[in-house]
Amino acid sequence: MFDERVINILQESFVKILIPGITYTIPLTLVSFAIGLFIAILVALVQVSHLRVLNPIVKFYVWVIRGTPLLVQLFIIFYGLPSLGILLNAIVAAIIAFSLNVGAYASETLRAAILSVPAGQIEAGYSLGMNYFQVLHRIILPQAFKVSVPPLFNSFISLVKDTSLAANITVTEMFMVSQRIAAKTYEPLALYCEVAVIYLIFCTVLTNVQHRAEKWLKLEQG
Repeated sequence: MFDERVINILQESFVKILIPGITYTIPLTLVSFAIGLFIAILVALVQVSHLRVLNPIVKFYVWVIRGTPLLVQLFIIFYGLPSLGILLNAIVAAIIAFSLNVGAYASETLRAAILSVPAGQIEAGYSLGMNYFQVLHRIILPQAFKVSVPPLFNSFISLVKDTSLAANITVTEMFMVSQRIAAKTYEPLALYCEVAVIYLIFCTVLTNVQHRAEKWLKLEQG
């Protein structure tokens, strides 16, 4: 399929593409997911608590983020906000966009997981003298977390692939590096296949971690 020249290009470009994967893609994914998960927990708690003031705000946030493409959100934050005098570094803009996106989707996962906790256990916690935060910390969140691990891991793996969109706002992650090499070598098919394989390796490793985590949680649950 590929001649000797293309194979040489692939060999030389592999490390050049892999390095931004380690220095940009993975950190961008971890930071964005951590912030997004924090947002998701807050949003989910507000939604199940039915706070009159905050509930419409978080519902509007989830509605907007889930109803618009991630690429559009990236462009609004990086290219749109400067018109309002808000200038953001490309990495910061990417983290904000990815975090908000993860927060909206993961909040729905967590909300459903929290609602799956039997009401009797929550009432039992209050009957033992626990306050709201103790019930939340000792009863609700541990069980909700176990239920939500598989879908949250899926969101995390999806985020790894979504970080390729950051190339559109000048973040020099793996996909942008492959685009630059392809522009110089005129071998887009081979290089885009190569970057796809690297993403596949990352996601395969994470999928194995997910399976081990799920297996461990099942053992914990007995």
